[in-house]
Amino acid sequence: MTKNLMKALLGATILGLGTLASSVASAECDWKPKRAVTYIVPWGAGGGTDANARMLSSLLSEEMGQPFNVVNRTGGNGVTGHSAIIRAKPDGYTIGSSTTEINTMHWIGLTDINYEQLTPIALLDLVPAGFTVAADSPYNSLAEVLAEAKANPGKITASGTSQGGIWHLALAGLLNAEGMDPASIRWIPSKGAAPAIKELMAGGVNVITVAQSEVKSLIEQGELKGLAYMNDERMPSLPDIPTTVEQLDSGWTLSSYQALTGPAGMDKEIACSYEKAVLKVLKTKEWADFKASRGADVVIMGADEVGSLIAKTDKNLGDTIKAIGLAK
Repeated sequence: MTKNLMKALLGATILGLGTLASSVASAECDWKPKRAVTYIVPWGAGGGTDANARMLSSLLSEEMGQPFNVVNRTGGNGVTGHSAIIRAKPDGYTIGSSTTEINTMHWIGLTDINYEQLTPIALLDLVPAGFTVAADSPYNSLAEVLAEAKANPGKITASGTSQGGIWHLALAGLLNAEGMDPASIRWIPSKGAAPAIKELMAGGVNVITVAQSEVKSLIEQGELKGLAYMNDERMPSLPDIPTTVEQLDSGWTLSSYQALTGPAGMDKEIACSYEKAVLKVLKTKEWADFKASRGADVVIMGADEVGSLIAKTDKNLGDTIKAIGLAK
């Protein structure tokens, strides 16, 4: 992740138009499907990725004049769904939501597929990790936690997801970037953010690194303390929580993302037509209201930028996975 990422996001309209202009230079961007489109989601119904996809599908149906049918292709920790996107015919009639797991699954040996087999279209969601402790925690800053971890490796415990999951990699990557043993804070696997939050509040772990947005209300209510936000810019609704860029020499940041993609080899006319339609949809009041209802910000990034984001994330997570010994 780059230090200028959030600045790029804040300049969303300019970026979107710039990317679109570059696409228009080589294509008219006026392709529209003549029949229903299959929209693949690699995760189950009811989750954040599914919710974003269903809302986007509804708005794209209105914009492009054909139904967009969401199909949840679950299994293999994301391998099944991502494989379905990659192996589809690149004719515009199969697209899908690719998530950060496309940058981890090949490193840990789950599959040979990778992000280079996709056509990036647009960013739909970006969720930076937080660094959160209980309200009565003796630690009041990220520096204090890291100092304790250096002095007493393994004493501090953390949770947020499974071993090797995105929030584990957020912590391990932070430690590795700071020249520390990634195991100096001991990871306790969980089945997701919700059980990890409960474990933190019950005193079972010392730290969680789930999305800052997932603990926002508990921090506002004084039940948890946010010590850091793994992003370039502070969260507008929690302006007192400093970023990792402010606090760490390494400037480490990490976000989970969701991007609209198609299979590699998609015709430029089709790809830029989708980009044009999605960028238009993401600027609507309907999309803004939807994101606000989920406590999330609107992020807008076109094909070139999201392609760079995915590539850089792949490198950063690959380095982290190697550092913690999970690479296969």
